[in-house]
Amino acid sequence: MALVLGLGNPGPRYARTRHNVGWRVLERLVGRWGAAQAGRHRTWRAWRAERASTVVDLVVPLTFMNVSGAALEAWRECYGLDPAAMLVLVDDVYLPVGLLRLRASGSSGGHRGLESIEQVVGQGFARLRIGVGAAEDAAGLREHVLEDFDEDEDTVVDEALERAADAVECWLAEGMLAAMNRFNRRNRMEEPES
Repeated sequence: MALVLGLGNPGPRYARTRHNVGWRVLERLVGRWGAAQAGRHRTWRAWRAERASTVVDLVVPLTFMNVSGAALEAWRECYGLDPAAMLVLVDDVYLPVGLLRLRASGSSGGHRGLESIEQVVGQGFARLRIGVGAAEDAAGLREHVLEDFDEDEDTVVDEALERAADAVECWLAEGMLAAMNRFNRRNRMEEPES
């Protein structure tokens, strides 16, 4: 069994914010795969599908971003968890809008949602970071991630969400190395030369 965890904040106020790109990719996968609802808890909501001969649970925490680990811990109590079979979808302010970065493991890079997940399972899980662009300064970071994308960013974001869903499918079917080679390489080809 594989677990795809899409981080974000609950509620309509946050649905289209920069912080919620992980959740939005997961929603696309639910639709693409016709995933069936697979449970709900006060801290998470789940769907289940079979892809690439693997049962995949698609989960969104119903906690706020900074305490996503509480939702993962509640999930683990119900279903067990192999961190090596988990992919976390998360926003990244250090990547330009629309760029993707897959990693097999690593540090949180200061992302509080990832820090919360690491408190539950350590750093040995895969993550797909989705670029949401940088704040103007460190003081504005909190507001930046809680803002909707600008109108001129919408097309780029929509394309990135589709590529991110494709990357999840590649991870399931071909493994992390193939997904990293295909989707991280594609980013390098798309980045403008300086």
